[in-house]
Amino acid sequence: MNNIKSAVEKHKELILETERYIWKHPETGYKEVKTSAYMAETFKNLGYDLVMADGITGFYTVLDTGKPGPEVMILAELDSIICPTHKDANPETGAVHACGHNAECAALVGIAAALKEPGMLDNLCGRIRLCAVPAEEHMEMDYRKSLRDEGKIKYFGGKTEFLSRGYFDGVDIAFMVHMSSEFSVDNGSVGCLIKKITFKGVTAHAGGAPWDGKNALYAANCGLNAINALRETFKEQDIIRIHPIITNGGTIVNGIPDKVVLESYIRGANFDAINDANRKVNRALAGAALSLGVNVEIEDVPGYAPLINDKNMIDLVCDAAEEFIPEETMKRKDFVYSICTDMGDLSAIMPVVHPYCGGTEGGLHGSEFCVKDHVKACVKNAILQLGMLNLLLQNGAERANKVIKEHKPLFASKEEYLSFVDSLNSSGDRIEYNGTDVATVKL
Repeated sequence: MNNIKSAVEKHKELILETERYIWKHPETGYKEVKTSAYMAETFKNLGYDLVMADGITGFYTVLDTGKPGPEVMILAELDSIICPTHKDANPETGAVHACGHNAECAALVGIAAALKEPGMLDNLCGRIRLCAVPAEEHMEMDYRKSLRDEGKIKYFGGKTEFLSRGYFDGVDIAFMVHMSSEFSVDNGSVGCLIKKITFKGVTAHAGGAPWDGKNALYAANCGLNAINALRETFKEQDIIRIHPIITNGGTIVNGIPDKVVLESYIRGANFDAINDANRKVNRALAGAALSLGVNVEIEDVPGYAPLINDKNMIDLVCDAAEEFIPEETMKRKDFVYSICTDMGDLSAIMPVVHPYCGGTEGGLHGSEFCVKDHVKACVKNAILQLGMLNLLLQNGAERANKVIKEHKPLFASKEEYLSFVDSLNSSGDRIEYNGTDVATVKL
């Protein structure tokens, strides 16, 4: 324990400097140009050779112990969120690290620096992959669609994109530690499907001849009410969350709105529950459109898979916390969070764990969020993760091999999983009007 703690604490100033720099330079997903460059330069100064992501932000590096064994990956996320009301938000973009990803990156730097210290690899076997990954926060959909249309990305989430590119090929186990107000580990979190809904009506003068129009806003309101009426049909254990917003509600007040746009997530604890809820929502939206004689275009885009924390990896987190940061209390929580992360996509094909590290105040993604205890959030975070790594890869990787042997993935391979993800894409108008009294609905 002492060599890990001292190896990390030797680089305390570098760790905290990294956290401060990234906090001051927040950038959203696939735009983390300064953040990625800063992290890459820091890694190179530590003596690492990097594989830079082609055409986008992020990178990874592999450290070989020289002894055969499995490969363990440790990740940190580069992107910020947008919260313009936060006091430290970028005044031009509204970006701020109210997600704590800046501390994740600082901890990864601490891990990288410590692993270069003499003797740190002596008792380990296998390979260690360190990855700075972009675009965990699922936002700015129009921008990401433009990247997809230009062929620069295929998937909106950074880990899914890296997975599809082969940047995680050869990895057997993965983990990362997110920020929170306390040290904790749980069973996982929900997944999500992303929706963009466009009601298409007919404009007319709102005062002079409203009967000549077909009001897309009224149809959207009917759709929102219909979704609310569905909520009691969702089972508690499926943790369904649906939270639509209107992003375009009309153009002029004296014109009947002919185009209204909504966006929403469908969150759920498993894919079956998400797909079932999505069918119900699409039916409600189509019914609302029919009631006003308008059409509705629905675009469904894969979000993130439900995160399933491997039970052996949960045990690992608790054991590492007890051994390497005994002054802290790691709370083990027997529930599934109703938030999403693209770490879920990795959990679909390999054993992972996504615990939380203390040191922050204010709610995640809120205007009051901040890293209050920088040592806890960054330095102890790095010590915890190096402790996890050591427990996995020491003694001939006995513990890592047990994790791998006993894990039962949802999908047999990344190819099988990505094929399933691709099948979730759907778009187009959902109603075909065939004359006055007949319509065909596609859900």
